[in-house]
Amino acid sequence: MLTFTCPYCGVTACEAELSPGGEAHLKRFGPGSTDEQFEDYLFLRPNVKGVHFERWRHAMGCGKWFLAARDTATLEVFGTYKAQTTEPPADIVAAIRAKRPDWSLT
Repeated sequence: MLTFTCPYCGVTACEAELSPGGEAHLKRFGPGSTDEQFEDYLFLRPNVKGVHFERWRHAMGCGKWFLAARDTATLEVFGTYKAQTTEPPADIVAAIRAKRPDWSLT
């Protein structure tokens, strides 16, 4: 079972108390985009095994959205951070690289 620490209220919660919100740090395309851009956004994203950045909502707690870095193969959580952050914080990137030296942010 996954456990995350909410960066807003500081509570450590299991995934049953949270709601998943999909991949984080995506450039979303909607009205005004080309058909190709929207298709790429919906269907042509890579889904590789390994480190992912995801959106989660602390549904049974403070109710706020936050972002998490975790490995989909091992379920290891590298850290959580506030949803308004536009890129993963340096300490989380360093934690990932410490365990996965060949990993890159791109």
